[in-house]
Amino acid sequence: MRPLLTLLCLTLGLAAAEPAPLGPIVQALEVKWPKNRTMHIVCHGHSVPAGYFVTPIVQSNQAYPAGLQAGLRERFPNAVLNVIVTAIGGEASDRGAARFERDVLALRPAVVTIDYSLNDRRMGLEKAKANWSAMIVAAKAAGIKVILLTPTPDQSAKLDDPQDPLNLHAEQVRALAKEHDVLLVDSLALFKAKVAAGTPLKDLMSQVNHPNAAGHALVTAALLDLFRK
Repeated sequence: MRPLLTLLCLTLGLAAAEPAPLGPIVQALEVKWPKNRTMHIVCHGHSVPAGYFVTPIVQSNQAYPAGLQAGLRERFPNAVLNVIVTAIGGEASDRGAARFERDVLALRPAVVTIDYSLNDRRMGLEKAKANWSAMIVAAKAAGIKVILLTPTPDQSAKLDDPQDPLNLHAEQVRALAKEHDVLLVDSLALFKAKVAAGTPLKDLMSQVNHPNAAGHALVTAALLDLFRK
């Protein structure tokens, strides 16, 4: 049976509003003192969420975890909120999965983002899938909402070739999100759309494999959309 609101919208010829993907989290962020509680969001992954721009320079204040925190604090001024970065430059998902319990689950976050595909190309799809699946299953078992991110671009990749490893890993992340019924930010698709609209890829990148502030802003906006009211 369809919800009453949906039936009403169909009867009136209106489009039903999509439910907020993180509705319970949003509700918790709107609770005011003294009933509110501290909430953690963890960004797990490699050099991109860690904030590396032109290696070895780290500009974490311009990376998407910082943008997410700033945007959420503006949207939810009564929330006590920490966006915690557990990302390590150069790391792939095997190491990320090995330390997931110690570095992520121990923080008892409400939400975790996972972003490893750029570096996972060197281990291949099968091993990467096992690592991502282990982290997703562990997070869901702990009651944590999961957001998977497809990779941001690498200028050395053939982005128009479906068989390029970057595109193959992006497709695997999309499939994992469906398989495990978790949320997805399709970073690679966002960059491709921007390029298709006329923005040169180099204008979104700080070096061959790291986005600049404009590139990170694309990811930030997509993440913030998941926290819509």
